[in-house]
Amino acid sequence: MSTPFTDPFTAPQYHQAALITVDVQNDTLDGAPFEVPGTTAILPAIERLCRSFRDAGRPIVHVMRIYTPDGEDADRCRRSILRDGQSLFLKGSEGRRPADALLPDRDILIDDDLLMAGKIQKVGPEEVLIFKPRWGSFHRTPLEDHLKEKSVSTLVFCGCNYPNCPRTSIYQASEHDYRITVVVDAMSGIQARDIDELKNIGVNCAAVEDICELLMES
Repeated sequence: MSTPFTDPFTAPQYHQAALITVDVQNDTLDGAPFEVPGTTAILPAIERLCRSFRDAGRPIVHVMRIYTPDGEDADRCRRSILRDGQSLFLKGSEGRRPADALLPDRDILIDDDLLMAGKIQKVGPEEVLIFKPRWGSFHRTPLEDHLKEKSVSTLVFCGCNYPNCPRTSIYQASEHDYRITVVVDAMSGIQARDIDELKNIGVNCAAVEDICELLMES
C-alpha cells in the first residue's frame, strides 16, 4: 500500500496548505485551571509553524473555545462544572485568549461576540480566529467556507489535547476530503498508537522542522 507521502490522493500539497491550531489557549497552559500536560512545552514548536506559514503567505486559522458561565452552549459534560463556577475559557477572560506565542501581535483584542456569532476575526494578512462550540473544528463554524475561499487542499494540524478536539477535527477534515498533516511535536496528548491510527487513514505525521522545510520548497 502506498504511504501518505506518495499516494496521489493523500500526499500533502503545501503550496495549497493552511495551518490549523486547535485550542491552544491560556487556560490549557501549565498552572492554569484547565491545564493540559505538554501544551506549554509545545508552544515554541507552534510558534515556529506560525512564523513559517506567515512567511510563506499561507492561511493560518486559530480555532478556539469560548464558554459562558451558564454553560448554555457548552458540551454536556462541561455544563455542570461551568455552572458550579469553574473558570474555563470564559467569555472576556484572559484564559480564553490564544496563547501569546500563536498570535502575530500580543495586543490583539478578541471580539467574543463576533466569534460566537459564527463570524471570522481577522488578526493578520492571512490569519484568522474562529470559535467552535463543540469538539470538532467544522461543526457549526465558518471553517469550511473559509478554506474554500482560500483554495486550500491540505490542512496542517497542531494544538492541544489530541484525544479530544484535535482528533475530532482531523477526522472531520478527512470526511471533507482534505489532505492532512499532523505535526506530532506540536500536538499535546498524542501517543504512538495515535500516530499509527492516523497513518491508517492516510494522514501524514511529521515534525515541525520537516514541515517548515517543505513549506519553503513549495
